[in-house]
Parts: sequence; structure tokens; C-alpha cells
Amino acid sequence: MALFRRDNGQPGSNRDDSKSNSLSGLVSTLVPTLLLAIVFVTLFFIFRNKFRRVYAPRTYIDSLGDQRRTPAPSAGFFGWIRDFRTISDRHILDHQSIDAYLFVRYFKLIVVISFLGCLVTWPVLFPINITGGAGKQQLDMLSMANVVNVNRYYAHALVSCVFLGLVMIIIARESFFTVNIRQAYRRSPWGASRLSSRTILFTNVPKALTQANLFEMFPGVQHAWVVSDCKQLAKLVEDRDDTAFKLEAAEIQLSRDANVNRTKVAKGKKAYQGEESEGASKWLNPKDRPTHKLKFLIGKKVDTIEYGRQHLAEVIPKIQLEQDKHWNGQGNLVGAVFLEFNTQRSAQDAWQLMQKRKTKPNSKMHAAQLGVHPDEVVWNNLGISTTMHWLRWIAATAFITVMIIFWAIPVTFVGAISQVNYLVQLLPFLSFINKIPTVILGVVTGLLPVVALAILMALVPIVCRLLARLAGYTTNSQVELQTQSWYFAFQVIQVFLITTFAGAATTVINAVKSDPKQVLTLLSTNLPLASNFFINNFVLFGLSSAAGTLLNIGGIVGVVLLGRILPGKTPRKIFQKFTTLAAPMWGSELPKWVNLGVIALSYSCIAPLVLGFCTVGMSLIYIAFRYNFLYTYETNIDTKGAAYQRALSQLFVGVYISELCLIGLFSIAAAKSPAAAGPLAIEAVLFGATILFHIILRKALTHHEARIAYSDPVATPHHNLEKGDGAVDGAGMPVEKNFGSNGNSPVAQPRATRVPAFISRIINPESSSTATLSSSLEQYYHTPQQPLPVDIAKRAYFNPAVTSPTPVLWIVRDEMGISAREVANTTKAVPGIIITDEQATFNEKNKVEWAGAETGSARDAPIFEEKINY
Repeated sequence: MALFRRDNGQPGSNRDDSKSNSLSGLVSTLVPTLLLAIVFVTLFFIFRNKFRRVYAPRTYIDSLGDQRRTPAPSAGFFGWIRDFRTISDRHILDHQSIDAYLFVRYFKLIVVISFLGCLVTWPVLFPINITGGAGKQQLDMLSMANVVNVNRYYAHALVSCVFLGLVMIIIARESFFTVNIRQAYRRSPWGASRLSSRTILFTNVPKALTQANLFEMFPGVQHAWVVSDCKQLAKLVEDRDDTAFKLEAAEIQLSRDANVNRTKVAKGKKAYQGEESEGASKWLNPKDRPTHKLKFLIGKKVDTIEYGRQHLAEVIPKIQLEQDKHWNGQGNLVGAVFLEFNTQRSAQDAWQLMQKRKTKPNSKMHAAQLGVHPDEVVWNNLGISTTMHWLRWIAATAFITVMIIFWAIPVTFVGAISQVNYLVQLLPFLSFINKIPTVILGVVTGLLPVVALAILMALVPIVCRLLARLAGYTTNSQVELQTQSWYFAFQVIQVFLITTFAGAATTVINAVKSDPKQVLTLLSTNLPLASNFFINNFVLFGLSSAAGTLLNIGGIVGVVLLGRILPGKTPRKIFQKFTTLAAPMWGSELPKWVNLGVIALSYSCIAPLVLGFCTVGMSLIYIAFRYNFLYTYETNIDTKGAAYQRALSQLFVGVYISELCLIGLFSIAAAKSPAAAGPLAIEAVLFGATILFHIILRKALTHHEARIAYSDPVATPHHNLEKGDGAVDGAGMPVEKNFGSNGNSPVAQPRATRVPAFISRIINPESSSTATLSSSLEQYYHTPQQPLPVDIAKRAYFNPAVTSPTPVLWIVRDEMGISAREVANTTKAVPGIIITDEQATFNEKNKVEWAGAETGSARDAPIFEEKINY
């Protein structure tokens, strides 16, 4: 029985498939993006050896703390290929971060899944679809839309069982690997000895609870940092720093203006020249002294240098008094505390204890995060109660939901553009579109929607990240994980689902006007055709996005072009530009790539051609990101692999959507022909099995993660703090006492996983066990970190406003002696301030130069601060 007849006067006859623009759209997208990619890659090989700061900063910049340098890439095309082959992805784990390593691994995972999908689906479904008899043309004949005989749907149903079943096993296997590698990384001697790995952040702590109570509550506590309210102090510190940086810039501007006058006079040009025959003041025009207004537009105008010195002399003593007050525990408490434990084992036991309502020692306290790093704390949110946090989260989630709903309007319009030739039939006044040349029409329907959609989505992660902070999350890693969840939902609903159904709906609206009864039939026939948009998506991302990532356009523009046209006006800005490397934000970076994986899985059995483009596109993107994480990027936010673990769980969305779409298409066919009931039953059983498998997997992962956390403890060296600070002396000896069995605070032992042994061997093989992965880590991780100096360890979890020193002022040395005079005058006017003119000079064009930019040595800079591995 034909579901979609092409006879004149019959439903669907008003749509001429011979006018399908799928192939022309693909070619029109492929050709310009391929040419652009070739240009980008060519420029990459040309620039790679010329601009080392852009393309290999990790090979020579020595400001990256304990991150060992990556060997410099060899010159030439074949040299780069050789380096790419010889350096493994594990190098990213050992020299970068576990998040970076797993991020790159994600693309390999999708490539494997997509290529496996091609091997499974193409030999079966392509012949079935091509000979389906519906008369589709170009790329459309490769999709399920070309199948007329519903008996052929058995092929789609059975292939989906095989392929999606394999996908679920791969995701499960990768999930267990992720848990194991995270534990191996965290529990290595290097990881376990870190201060941050043994520290837990507690919020909603009753203010009546004393430090003595906390020490009694949790055995193994070594030190406690009780958080105080530093809002007023933070404002003073911000005022001090703003004033200091304005003073620094004004001092440099003073020398620059004088140097301009001096060089002009030396060249015989007209410029200011004082009456003094000698001395720095000869070139200083009193009318050109730097000034600014204390308030925007309406404020009083003051001399920047004189005011800066006076204000700093007043505010610095105030800050020191306030800092001493908080340092001595005299500030108002906000209900949060950081507890450091003597071993990672004790911290893990305390964390497990707080997860159990029946055994937790205080029902109000909330264990916000285990293994919290001082640099990732969102200090302003520590005073937010657990109840207020969830209320804010509900409000933020509601706002995101509303955004998703209203964002559908512009996204639907973008999806309609991809099917614009069909809109002509619906809206006759658009008939002029038929006169547009095929190539141009292909660009409009293929390339334009993809670019427009990318621009439309650019602001979404910014809003999500802002809302996550407002929701009260206490660390940047938690903010990124919540951003990842919200942005992924946005990507799936807006970029995928709405675009898909909008594209499919626009092709059938005109037919439905004449025969409304055919809406489901036409929608089921045209839904697979919407895959053409996402084929163009993979082409665009795989070529232009990958090549653009490799070329590092942002780095070229910011460092090379703008760096020469608009060089830094102060040595501080030059230093920051030199030492600050690009760092991806996991909350906004992962969801868009996970969404592409979801799209590939969703169309795997409906339009399997997508899998081929996904394989090639993701392979190219993998190459680009692999290079950048080896040589260019750094990691600012450390989720310790949690972002990747969440991404794996999100891939199940693609499995569910694929099965639901097939169930929907089979249901529509079953309404017309009882023969489709068989494929429908098969797919329904698969859907139920997927839900069951997903539930079992989540429980198994939870139990597995809890069990391996209770294995043998790791010896950790710890610093010695004064007894009055709640310290416990230690010489690095292992603490064998099990917090869960000492009778003081019972912890329920986790139950063993219920996964059958033969399945466990498949999804969690011995080669991916925690023990095996631990032994495979580089020797660096098998050596405990050296104990932190006492003064650094003691200040680790104080609010930065409490420990923030007065900035070192770094000005530019000149030949006239102005900088030397300003250093002396500022030091005299502001007691205790440090100001220097070392390593910075004016060149012949009166531009600021820093000597360290040529040598790659950041440590010699006056404002260099050693990175602390807490």
C-alpha cells in the first residue's frame, strides 16, 4: 500500500520531488566551506612556525605551574604529522588536565560510534531505502522516506535493535572507564596528597556550631576555615586595586608624553620643551598631566597621580585592619566552612556520611563539594542557604524554560529557510524564489540557516552561566555543570527538535490545506527529509569549524594583528596577554558537540547517511582540538571529569529520540496498514529495554564509584599547622582507621553492583579497572606533592579579599629619568607600596616593550605570581 501517492490531484502530488534541493544544498555548503577550510589549514601551516605564541605557547611559556611543557612541534607538514602520531592522547592527561583529556576522547567516541553505525546500517538500509518505491530523488532516496512497503520497516526496526544496543554498551563501557580514570587520577599519590583533594566545603552551617564541634563531628579533621562576610572588605580591595592600576597607567602615560616631546625635538619637529636645560621636567608639559573624574561625567576632575597616591595612602591601612580582623576570626560568619582532613580517605568517609540522612551528624549542614579548589569558589554564594538555593534554581530553570519556548520563534524561522523552496507553494508571493539560480538557492537553504542558527545560539550559554551563578552554586565547576545541563537542553530542543519538525512541517502545510486527513502520513514521509539540514551542519562544523579551531583565528586576531596595531599600553597588559592562554568553558563547549552526537544517533536508522558525515566531521574536529589541547589551550575550571561523565549520560537522549521517532513513524504506518504492527512492537520492546538498561546502569555506576572509593588509603604528606589552628601533626604516614567502622559515625557500606558478571566483564573489563589505569599514569602522578609551605597552606581557603596584597606597580623605564623619579615619589607618598620600572622600556616608536616577551620567561616579571597547586 502506497503511503505517499504522486498522482495528480492526490495528496502529495503538489510537491515535486524532482525539485529536491538536498544535493544542491549539500554541494553549495560543501564547496565554500571546503575552500575556506583549505585556506585556513594552509594559513595554519604557514603561521605555525612564525607565531609560536599563538600555535605552541605550552612549549615555552614557563608560567603554567607544575604543568610540564609539551615538546615543540616539528616544522613542516610531515613533521607535524609525525608529532601528531607519536604523541598520544594520554599526554594531554599527564600535561594538561583530565577534563581536557576526556573532552578530546569524546570526539574519538563519537567517531567510533558513527563509523560502527555506517558498518551496521548502510549495507542493510541503503538498499532497502533506495529501492523503496516512493520516487524520492537525490539524497532523499537514501532515507526512510523513500520506503512505501511497510514490510520493509522490519529492517529498520531490527537494525535499530542491533546498532542502538551496541551504542548503549559502548556508552556503558565508557561510563565505567570514566569513573575508573577519575578515581585513578584523584587517588594517585600526587592527586591524593593535594590539599584540595582532602578538603570539603560545607554550607548552611549553624553559626552556633564551633570549631571544636566540627572537629568532634568528623574524625580526621586537620584544619578548619570558617567563612566570614567580606563584602565590605571586597569593596575596599576593589577600590584599592582600581586606584593602583589607574596610578600605574598614569605614571606610564606621563613618561610616554614626555618621551614623545623629546623624540620630536630630536628630529627637529615642534614639541613642548621646558625652560630647564636639563632634567626630566624639561619634557613634561603641565597641561598634559593625566587626569580623571571621580564619578562618571559629573564627578570632580583630579590629577590621577596625585589623587592615586593620596587615596592609596588612606585606603591601604584600612584594608590591612579589616584583613587582620577577618584573619583573626572576628568577622561576621556566613554559615560556611572548609574542612581539611588528614587523608583523602577520611574526607571521602565524611562525604559519604553527609549523603545519608539517617547518619549525618547535623541535619542542617550541607556538604556542597568534595575536593574543592580555592580558586574555583564563588565566595558571594557561600552565605546562601540550601532552601534559598533550590528556590533560586527553580526560578532560574523556569526562566530557561520560558526562553526555550520563546526562542522557538526565530529558530522555527531558520528551520523554515532550509525548506524555502517548499514555502513558495504555501506563500505565492514568494514565487520569485523559483527564479533564483540553483547554486544560490542551495546556499540560502544550506549554508545560511546553519550560520544564522550559530549566531542565534551564541548568547544562550552566557545567560545560562549567569543564571547558574544567581542560583547560588558555590563553585565554578558546579556553575559549569549546571550550565552544561541547561545549554544541552537548549541545544536539543532548539537546534535539533524544533528545527527538525519545523523543516518537516513546512513541506506538508500546503498539502494539508487541501486534505487535512493526510497530515500524519505526510509528516512521517517528510520528517526524514529534514536530515538534509543536519548533513549540512556536519559539513560546516567538520570543515570550517575544525579548520578555524586549528587556525586559532581568535589568537591570530588578538595576539598578532591587534597586538601589533594596538599593543598593550602597560607592561602589565602585555604580560597578561602573553601568559594568559585560551581556556574552553566546559558548560558551553561540550553541549554543542554532544548535541551533534545526539543528532547522529537520532537519524541513524531514519536517514543513515548522517552517520557518514558525522564520522568525517567529528574526525576533523578531533584533530583540531587535539592539537590545541596539546600546544595551545589550558584548563581554568576543573570538573575532574564530571563534565564528560554528564555528557555520556546525555548521549542517551539520542538513543531515546531515535527510538521514539521510529515508534512514531511505525505508529503512523500501522494506522494505515496492520503489517506495520510488527516493527512497532519490536521498537516498543527496544524502548522499554533501553529505559531498564539506563536505570540499571545509573545504579551500577553509583555503587561502583562508592565501592572503589573505599579501597586501600593512600599515604599523603600533610603540612604542620599550629595546634591552636586545629592542626594534627603528620609525617606522611598512612591512616588506616576506617571512619565507617570505628563506632563513632557509622557509614552504610555501599551494596555491590547487581550487574551480572558476564556483562560486567564487557562494560568494565580489567584493562579499564582503576588499578590498571592507576599503574598506567605517568610517573609524575606516582610521586606525592611536596607539602605546601605553612604560610601558603594557612591562607588557602580564606576569602581572596582577606589575603589580597597591594598590587605591585609596574611602570616603564625611560631615558629621561622620569620613571626613576616617580618610583621614588610614589614610594615616599605611599608607605609599603612596591613600584618598579624594571624590564619595561619604550621602543623607537614609543611603544611599550617587555623583555620577557622575547625570551618566554614570565617568572622574571615583577608581577609574576607562582601558581600554587592546592
